[in-house]
Amino acid sequence: MSDKFLYALARPLLFSLEPETAHHLVLPALRCAARYSLTDFLGRRPAADPRTVMGITFPNPVGMAAGLDKDGAYIDGLAALGFGFIEVGTVTPRAQPGNPLPRMFRLPAASAVINRMGFNNGGVDAFVANVQSSRFYQERQGVLGLNIGKNADTPIERAAEDYLHCLEKVYPYASYVTVNISSPNTKNLRQLQGASELDALLSQLKSAQHRLADRHGRYVPVALKIAPDMDMEQVKNVADALLRHQIDGVIATNTTITRDAVKGMPHGEEAGGLSGKPVLELSNQVIRGLKAEVGDALPIIGVGGIFSGADARAKIDAGASLVQLYTGLIYQGPALVRECAEALRMPVAASAHH
Repeated sequence: MSDKFLYALARPLLFSLEPETAHHLVLPALRCAARYSLTDFLGRRPAADPRTVMGITFPNPVGMAAGLDKDGAYIDGLAALGFGFIEVGTVTPRAQPGNPLPRMFRLPAASAVINRMGFNNGGVDAFVANVQSSRFYQERQGVLGLNIGKNADTPIERAAEDYLHCLEKVYPYASYVTVNISSPNTKNLRQLQGASELDALLSQLKSAQHRLADRHGRYVPVALKIAPDMDMEQVKNVADALLRHQIDGVIATNTTITRDAVKGMPHGEEAGGLSGKPVLELSNQVIRGLKAEVGDALPIIGVGGIFSGADARAKIDAGASLVQLYTGLIYQGPALVRECAEALRMPVAASAHH
């Protein structure tokens, strides 16, 4: 029985539950299966297809996006799905409950999800403890991205303090660190994408990164995660700032606040970030815009609306070096990881030049 077929059987059951309930069912089950080496039913893992990006060698170019495992509690379970890298978080300095329930909604007619989780997490100390206790980290099994944010009640003018606090805490355990300034669910957070705010934040992060590299004797790349809801002028400004501050990478993109694609649908008007198929083209536009500005000077990780190998390919064609999945995984199941990896496989001769 194929993993695709198994997921087709499981999906109606999962979709009959509240999205957050399904989430709290699947992740512990996956963790348990990984612990007892029962993950063979997930199918073959993608063959090695290494890419070197941000100075890191990724076993394959398909990653798990942040947001699914906010506390880093399910790293080993996610690793069993065959990802080339796993990103966990977003984590904040102090624990916070996030927004009131319900805060996650499926829109099957649009192959989409709206969420307004609001960085619910147990705080950075608990997060680091989870990372440290994972087999994935202990055995250096692969590439681990740690995604950091700010607490909801930290005033926006003091946001940098939260990011610097988290950067310091997660730095020793990360393969790379992602700075999330693009969640629509933390009040005013996206203001940090504005020119002067971004400049101030990036310059502080960059000097902290150098300090930490000296202290820990290793350089950990920092990537910035941006929103799809930017015009080309804003994209250009962000690209300029990333290059000026020598940030190591950019993740494009987070969820969208636009609702054109889901007008009139059940839950279509819910507040929050819209993910899934409606974000595919929005994020591809941002990727193309970034690529035009940064060329090969800065790698782009493409995320948003990947539901097939062809969608993953479109991200690479737009200018991304790696891709990440999230909502597509909910709709398509674990077979999507391998499908995307196979669609992006480099011919053996070509991979030598990368």
